[in-house]
Amino acid sequence: MLCPFCDQMEDRVVDSRVSREGDTIRRRRECLSCQQRYTSYERVELSFPIVVKKNGEREAFDHQKILSGIRKACEKRPISLETIESISSRVEKRVQKMGVGEVDSRVIGEEVMRQLHDVDQVAYVRFASVYREFKDLGQFMSELKAILGQKDFQTP
Repeated sequence: MLCPFCDQMEDRVVDSRVSREGDTIRRRRECLSCQQRYTSYERVELSFPIVVKKNGEREAFDHQKILSGIRKACEKRPISLETIESISSRVEKRVQKMGVGEVDSRVIGEEVMRQLHDVDQVAYVRFASVYREFKDLGQFMSELKAILGQKDFQTP
């Protein structure tokens, strides 16, 4: 593997760990040239369906896009990077198991929200507010009511 610090190819693996889901191997590496340490991730490369966006455009499934959205929703929340990566992996597995050539972005967004709802409700509402494009406080409050299960919650 190419060292990100000095671009040399010679390194050694210091530590390897399998993720909880068993689909990723995290390796700590040390460059034999500059002695810097870095982390690499190894995962099976699968073919993912094409994502059909809200506007009808089609694009390749992007792991980083899902991970980025989850990270933004979880910003300044007590949620570990491992948990965030686990959520992303579960969403990817769900999409992969569908076995379809194309998947609507709505399906992916709903699955991310379902996963976040089980982990952190603040992160869930943050993601939902962007994903569902809340236009006003009423939409935001409706989502909060649904989480809290309160029908008489008053909007200020």
